[in-house]
Amino acid sequence: MADKLIIHTDGGARGNPGPAAIGAMVGDKTYSEFIGEATNNVAEYRAVIFALKKAKQLLGKAKAESTEVEIFTDSELMYKQLEGHYKIKNNGIQPLFIEVWNLKQDFKRVGFKHIPREENKDADRLVNRALDRLDI
Repeated sequence: MADKLIIHTDGGARGNPGPAAIGAMVGDKTYSEFIGEATNNVAEYRAVIFALKKAKQLLGKAKAESTEVEIFTDSELMYKQLEGHYKIKNNGIQPLFIEVWNLKQDFKRVGFKHIPREENKDADRLVNRALDRLDI
């Protein structure tokens, strides 16, 4: 049976675009990071990219290949793009989508679940923590 890893991600910007940050909960570890000027959608993608890279780093290549990853996000747009329900029309998002797609290949399976914002408060708090450090 494959191992399973649960990840929660969030990204946000104060202003759109504006100062932006990501938050990720990879298993029982938490991360928050300022990413510079970005839109909300770019920040959401950057959070997933960060989380998948961190998961592979924490697990190691061999264990990652046998691990099923479930990523929870409150971004309906990103979820629907990653699941193939929406086309990606924004040229700035296309390379991020491709990066997520390529990172997915490092794991046995990567699935995405859209959850209401209220169920993603911990990841949202991580985003705000990074932005609050800047006093924005």
